[in-house]
Amino acid sequence: MIADFLESAMLVAFGLAWPVNILKTIKNKSTIGKSLTFLLIVLVGYVFGLSAKCFRGDLNYVAVFYTVNLLLVLADTILYLYYRRLERLGCPGKYYTSSSKPMGQ
Repeated sequence: MIADFLESAMLVAFGLAWPVNILKTIKNKSTIGKSLTFLLIVLVGYVFGLSAKCFRGDLNYVAVFYTVNLLLVLADTILYLYYRRLERLGCPGKYYTSSSKPMGQ
């Protein structure tokens, strides 16, 4: 019982970062400072964690936290892909690229 609580607390702690990250991406309309590789690794990690709960037959309230985090990372990944596509098409976001000029100029 205490192990489930601690696992939930860890997932809540990690999960609090995702809404902040998603809002930052929407506000900046940019993928600067983000890594698709990192997002995919985290996404796979949550899939593995949720899968382990299923295979163990240990589906309880902790699985809800895995699912919420998984959906938040998935949303952030979709936003990354959307804004990355816009950047490649030359639609500037709020911030600059690595050069000194604003994107698209």
